[in-house]
Amino acid sequence: MEEGKKRTNYRKLYPGVKEEIYEVLERSDRKIKYSRYDLKTERCNIDYEKATVTYIPSREDSLDRLEEQNYQFSDQSEGVEDRAIKDTLIADMKSCIKHLSKEDQALITYIFFNGGTQQGYGELIGITQRGVGKRQEKILEKLRKMMGIDI
Repeated sequence: MEEGKKRTNYRKLYPGVKEEIYEVLERSDRKIKYSRYDLKTERCNIDYEKATVTYIPSREDSLDRLEEQNYQFSDQSEGVEDRAIKDTLIADMKSCIKHLSKEDQALITYIFFNGGTQQGYGELIGITQRGVGKRQEKILEKLRKMMGIDI
């Protein structure tokens, strides 16, 4: 049987299940069919009264078709200047972090470089999450001043 024409009979496959579950399963099958088949196929609508044929292209474009139409792709890569500015800011930030106290460095490292949470750091050193949050804000303000960033 053709891929787009198959239908699973869930009532036969799962007897005794609530009607709502059958409806959900059939709806999800329809969504899958739509994304796998309907979006990817081209169709023609024929209007017999007006004697016209309307071509409906697929919604999924191929790279070949876009190149044939001379489609201009936007440049997604980061510019050289942007990358240089970003690298400079990162280097400045790392040097400013070295000027912080060991406790402040530990907090920044735990949260921003190791992916930890304020709650986790608070449990680690024995203070509340709110206390860690206040300390973090003070440290970030220090870093902004050191780097000359006004927000």
